[in-house]
Amino acid sequence: MNFPYRVTVAVFAASPLIAAAGPADYVYTPNVEYGEREIDFKIGSAKSSGEERLRAGSLGFGYGISERWFTEVYAKYEQSGGGSTRFDAFEWENRFQLTEQGRFPADLGFVIELERPRDRAEGYEVRLGPLFQTDWDRWQLNFNVLLEHHFRSEAGSATELGYQWQVRYLSRGSVDLGVQSFGEVGKWNHWKRSSEQNHRAGPAVFGKWNLGGRHLLKYNAAILFGLTSAAPDHTVRAQIEYEF
Repeated sequence: MNFPYRVTVAVFAASPLIAAAGPADYVYTPNVEYGEREIDFKIGSAKSSGEERLRAGSLGFGYGISERWFTEVYAKYEQSGGGSTRFDAFEWENRFQLTEQGRFPADLGFVIELERPRDRAEGYEVRLGPLFQTDWDRWQLNFNVLLEHHFRSEAGSATELGYQWQVRYLSRGSVDLGVQSFGEVGKWNHWKRSSEQNHRAGPAVFGKWNLGGRHLLKYNAAILFGLTSAAPDHTVRAQIEYEF
């Protein structure tokens, strides 16, 4: 049994929790580049009718430890309404490339993310699941299935199921257009009614600038619209990566 699956078994044997995606969430990709270093900045804002606007962000540093393993540690921040920005959590993300890129119809990866919230009563949060990516002509499709769980928290909760997907048109220029979508359906084995599920989707833009050598600046951003009453009316999110 390899590393990702040993961690999966250990985490879900530990105890029960609840999942909640943030406005700064991004779509994971399965491929890893050995030796790559990365400074990663994410930011997002979400607003629902009758509720205060929620803003969130994170700043992290990542490194490609091997040809199959990329790890990143980052600090997360949030702001609600007109309140001050405050530290929210530390997070440790690990992505594993399980197949050779381009060898099969779809590239396969796996992500494991462990979060330690500022509020110790929340215990720890883990997110994990398979990552898929396939290319067809000049189109690229990503689809991820994610489980989220809290353990050692004061309030018991259940393992929740979510997803991410994006479609990207690979242009010959420096800017690509596409669509991104995020959602949560409830407990992995007992989904909520469709009106109570959280589904968001909208147009996205992708781009990069080559700064010379291995130095690269990449970005992606999206405007997401709520597709159900349980979702925020709109979410604006962006990610900027400096790779070197």
